[in-house]
Amino acid sequence: MTQPHVQKHVFGNELRLAFSGDWLISTLDSSEADVLAVLGKEDNVQHISFDFTQLRTWDSALLTQILKLQSHARSRGITIDDSNLPPGAGHLLHLAADSLPLALKTKTSPPLSLAARLGAAAHGWLQGAVSFINFLGQLVVSSGRLVQGRFAFRTRDFQNLLHFCGAQALPIVSLISVLVGLILAFVGAVQLKYFGAQIYVADLVGIAMTREMGAMMTGIIMAGRTGAAFAAQLGTMQVNEEIDALHTLGISAFDFLVLPRILALVLMMPLLCLYADMMGILGGSIVGLGMLDLSLPLYWNQTMSAITLPYVWLGLIKSCFFGLIVGFVGCLRGLQAGRSAQAVGQAATSAVVTIIVGIIVVDGIFAVICDVIGI
Repeated sequence: MTQPHVQKHVFGNELRLAFSGDWLISTLDSSEADVLAVLGKEDNVQHISFDFTQLRTWDSALLTQILKLQSHARSRGITIDDSNLPPGAGHLLHLAADSLPLALKTKTSPPLSLAARLGAAAHGWLQGAVSFINFLGQLVVSSGRLVQGRFAFRTRDFQNLLHFCGAQALPIVSLISVLVGLILAFVGAVQLKYFGAQIYVADLVGIAMTREMGAMMTGIIMAGRTGAAFAAQLGTMQVNEEIDALHTLGISAFDFLVLPRILALVLMMPLLCLYADMMGILGGSIVGLGMLDLSLPLYWNQTMSAITLPYVWLGLIKSCFFGLIVGFVGCLRGLQAGRSAQAVGQAATSAVVTIIVGIIVVDGIFAVICDVIGI
């Protein structure tokens, strides 16, 4: 292994640099092989070319020195002919050179005008709408294959997802639902005491939990717990190139990863909603029995007389839609994540925010529909 060396040959206003030896990181001596030192004080040089006929081996050390020379020559208005670089070096050099002006442009670019910002925002919304429609179409096609029995996911993976979306969510659903029932009953009791109508606390808690709060609180809980988890899982798989590996193997990432997650949430959300309704009613009974001195049979009978089957079905149907939103948006944001740790965190945050907004919007639509049909 010979020491790297460069010689200069001046022909008028052209400088030819002849590289020789082994240009490797392990053998590079900057004090002897620095290209800028070879260039020296040649003030009349207008063009630089290279001679690599005596070059033995090279790695990134050669490209580093040429990049330094290009930067120095650009500042002096000197042109460089890099057409005869070693095989492969030209392509790597162009990739490295292309990234430098982009970084400088990003740092020094002036602020965009209001019209440009509005245009960029509109373009981003349009791209988001196209991605949403494309993802929805993939869900419809994949669901059709599922109905035909041509699903690609493994049964064991689906069982694990059912456990993750169902049984493992029971503790947090229990806690939040009991607290919501307690709050509803306490607020109602404070007001109903003035009219001597404390017994109607049972009606308030039962109707509110079955019709509205059970499904909504379960959906918001699953947004922060499961939707963010799905976005982080798929985003991490993007970073690790696992989804690219599935495509390489000819396996649909949507069928294998997205469909079982959405299906598990849609199946588990009604069960969790029913469970949340019962926990909320239990929380309300704690206030009714403890603060209002109501008997358990009286509270139970009043609750059963207030709750009707349409209210229960309304909550269950809402929960199915909320589960679809949680799974759909969580997986969508995960697949849209960039290939960095920061992008994974941003995908999880975006998934939670989008899911909560979607749940509120869908719940408002249900409220309008119920008002029209008289439920």
